[in-house]
Order: sequence, then structure tokens, then C-alpha cells
Amino acid sequence: MARHKVEICGVNTANIRVLSSEENLELFKRMALGDSRAREELVNGNLKLVLSILKNFNNKVDNLDDLFQVGCLGLVKAIDNFDISFDVKLSTYACPMILGEIKRYLRDNNALRISRSVKDLAYRTLKLKEEKMSCDGIEPTNKEIADMLGVSEFDVSNALESLREPVSMYEPIYNDGGDTIYLADQISNKSSEYDLDYRLALEKAMNKLKNRDRQILESRFIVGKTQMEIASELGISQAQISRIEKNAINSLKKYIK
Repeated sequence: MARHKVEICGVNTANIRVLSSEENLELFKRMALGDSRAREELVNGNLKLVLSILKNFNNKVDNLDDLFQVGCLGLVKAIDNFDISFDVKLSTYACPMILGEIKRYLRDNNALRISRSVKDLAYRTLKLKEEKMSCDGIEPTNKEIADMLGVSEFDVSNALESLREPVSMYEPIYNDGGDTIYLADQISNKSSEYDLDYRLALEKAMNKLKNRDRQILESRFIVGKTQMEIASELGISQAQISRIEKNAINSLKKYIK
């Protein structure tokens, strides 16, 4: 992926048309008169706004295709709520809305969710450490902090750990000019009968799924395709793929139990 370019599956970003302010205004007038095609033209003619915001997420997320869809949703909301009576450009109004939609999606779909109480304890711990360091010149232990806050030492340690950024298993941790050693290489893999039982149970559960559900899960989690790619292959929307995927996973959980 180029440094200043966003690549989206199935979209030739180099050929996206950009509407002028005058063209936007004319389309909004047509849209107000009930012209549904004008709304579609407004969306297609302002996709560059979504791409300009996605540049901030290059190399920060694994799947820009999904973020593009979410950003487009923010663009549609901006277009539907835009008021041409105010002397404001569409880009000025839409960009914060697009960014907000993307940030909300990332927050709601974060695999690691830290509870508010744990975060509060972490920040209270940091504040106490800072105050004690300032007064005594010695950093207090987690046990001392726990006693002052009336919680367990484990709670304090756990809260501080929650502030750490997640690390990929494929994060390189050593390279002496030869083969790179990754974090995953340092994690033991102890096979057991339980692992075999689990794999057999998963295989049996997969066989109970409908053919299309099984196909989508295999494409997503074994082949590694995006929801957009699968949607294009099956001729349905990305939203439908997302819904089928979620229901199939829930069914798997029930079958495995």
C-alpha cells in the first residue's frame, strides 16, 4: 500500500469524480425536490472525503475496506442532514461526521474492552504514584497503593496492565541479521487431547451449518477474505455478509456447547 494512497477492494480510487461546490449545491436543490438520483450522485461525487480521512488509519487497522463502508455511512448521514441555507461547505460539515462514524465503529468493535471501573482505578493509581513520588521521592509499590485505595494488589496490577497497548503475536522481537524472531515463536504450543477434542467438536459444528454460512466463515477466517470481497462474489450486500457471519458464529457456539 502506498504511503499516501488508500486502496479499497473493488473501488478504483484514482477515477473517483470530485464535485465542485456549485455542482454540490445544484444536486442538493434537486434532492430537495425529490430527485433520488441526485442523492446518489452526491454520495459518489464526495467519496474523496471518506478516502481523505481513511489516510489517517493507513497501517493502523487491518481492514480499510470495512472502514470505507463505515465512512460512506457517515457521508450519507451528512448529506441527508446538510442544510444549504447555511453558508458552509459540505466537506466542512461531512468530515467530522465521517470521522465520528469511523471512531465509533472502531470503539464498538474493539476486541479488547476495558470496563470504566478498571480504567478509573488505573488513573487513580497513576495519580497516587505521582503524588507519592513528588512528596517522598520514592515510587510506592502496588501493595502500598492497594492499601491506600482499599482494593487488592491484584486489582491494582490488573488496572495498570489494562493501559498497555495490545501487541500482535507477529510483532518482531529480535533480529540479528538472520531470521526474525516473532513473539509467537516464544509462546509454547502444548498439544493435548483437549485440543484434539476441541478441533473435532468445531469440525462437527461447522458441518451442521448451512452451506452458505459455512462457506462465508471459511472464506473469512481460513482464506482471509474481507466481507466486501465475499459480498461481491455472492452478489449480496456487505451488511448481509456481516449479519450472516454473526449468526453463523452464534450457531457454532451453541453447537459446540
